[in-house]
Amino acid sequence: MKRVEEKSNLIVLRNTREDDLDFVVNSEREPVNAKYVGQWTREQHRNALHEEDILHLIVEDRTTQKPAGYVIIAGVTNPNRNIEFMRVVISSKGKGFGRETLKLVKKITFKNLNAHRLWLDVRYKNQIAQNLYKSEGFIEEGILRECILYDGNYESLIVMSILKNEYTDNLDS
Repeated sequence: MKRVEEKSNLIVLRNTREDDLDFVVNSEREPVNAKYVGQWTREQHRNALHEEDILHLIVEDRTTQKPAGYVIIAGVTNPNRNIEFMRVVISSKGKGFGRETLKLVKKITFKNLNAHRLWLDVRYKNQIAQNLYKSEGFIEEGILRECILYDGNYESLIVMSILKNEYTDNLDS
């Protein structure tokens, strides 16, 4: 497992530990988050901690040193250097942690992992996240129509990406 500890003025991104898993699972299941992210079992998260191709990271509030969210980055060993920003959940909302997390994920992806492309998918109905990704340089690539079954309804996903040559390191840390 690749060791990660990246800091900004607001947050620290660090490797998830076994004792973080209750926080991870509970955050994912909070109703405000569950409608936008996939749901894993504790065991799936535990397995991801030891997966060579995945970075499972905690977003820690730099002031309180308590978890404020988590991130899953997949495709770390992809030979095409295409890395997926698979999941982000921020529990402490309205503090700028989401934007800071995205900036640090881009830094890790392009500087530490030498990726060519960072991509993600976002639920069509999640306008706040889409606006954040666009403001941080992500370009919409297309729509995966009605590919997620959530709460008895099919939802579409928007695929977005940013390339290494489009990335700028704009952290104020």
